[in-house]
Amino acid sequence: MTKSVIIIGGGIVGCMTAMELVNRGHQVTIVERNQIASQTSGESSWAGGGIIFPLLPWHYAEAVNSLTRHAAHFYRELSHKLFIETGIDANFAQSGFLLLPEFDRQAALNWCEKYGVTAQKVKAADYDVQSLSGEDALWLPDVCQIRPPYAMQAMRKWLELHKVKMLEHTQLVPLQETHELNEWQTTNGDKLRADQFVVTSGAWSFDLLKETSAKLNIKPMRGQILLYKPETNLKQMVYREGFYMIPRLDGHLLAGSTLEDVGFDSGVTEAVRDELRIKAEAIMPALQHQPIIKHWSGLRPGTPENLPTISAHPTIKNLYLNTGHFRYGLTMAPASAKLIAALMSGEAPQIDPAPYACVS
Repeated sequence: MTKSVIIIGGGIVGCMTAMELVNRGHQVTIVERNQIASQTSGESSWAGGGIIFPLLPWHYAEAVNSLTRHAAHFYRELSHKLFIETGIDANFAQSGFLLLPEFDRQAALNWCEKYGVTAQKVKAADYDVQSLSGEDALWLPDVCQIRPPYAMQAMRKWLELHKVKMLEHTQLVPLQETHELNEWQTTNGDKLRADQFVVTSGAWSFDLLKETSAKLNIKPMRGQILLYKPETNLKQMVYREGFYMIPRLDGHLLAGSTLEDVGFDSGVTEAVRDELRIKAEAIMPALQHQPIIKHWSGLRPGTPENLPTISAHPTIKNLYLNTGHFRYGLTMAPASAKLIAALMSGEAPQIDPAPYACVS
């Protein structure tokens, strides 16, 4: 049965949720406080590099990895589909992932063997990088990337082609506890009506729902990133102790990012710029002679253990949540969207929804 659905939040998770619901035949509206599929809506996506793989997944619970396991295959197909239907190239690429020490090598190898991820013991010097903590690296050749701004632009175009209504620069008032939700008021006094509502607002979800029974442990975490265009770029993605470098198809190089608990401050700082520059130059000394082209930040929805909330609201009928994906919104978005769409449509989900339930 066709339902009208309002999605609150127009970042990567909101857009992916909209695509899933459209494919199920529902009438979808996205409400966004800024601009849909932009840096101001996709704050978390812009704070990430687009690596379609959880950094050090052997450190995470099975519930986190369940949402990320098939993401690369999904994005490979989606990027092709979006290019055919919209003409926008999301820059999907199988770049491979070089993990530099220090890390738990045996835990990494055990995890890769368990889940069928190709991993090879290699020497860092063979990949034209410097490793300050030893040469014993790990090469994961199948890890992929996508360029979040391009992917989101393509998704927005697809949603427009499929008649999704977009209400931009529209803010909702925080929701009060109620038994059933049929309308949600904007700060301008308008009332938006639908059969179902989904909150996909990332770091802003807590403020929208804090007056209800939902106990969301979400707070904004800032991530700052640098952009270079070196004369000779890396051939693969590189990760070392919380810091990554990602070569783009057009010759740019991304270096980041940080995890800063500074509230909703999305500014950038000279201190972090210098910190990231030093880390980048330590891995790739040639960057000492290259200018920093751009320095920006975004806000991630920080949650304990990187575990999102994907479920019905515990007490308010017709209200659903798909939020709190922290560092892996891009990687978790496909499986999260499929899960919440199944729950909203009364279908049996493909993965166990219990770990992602919202508590009251």
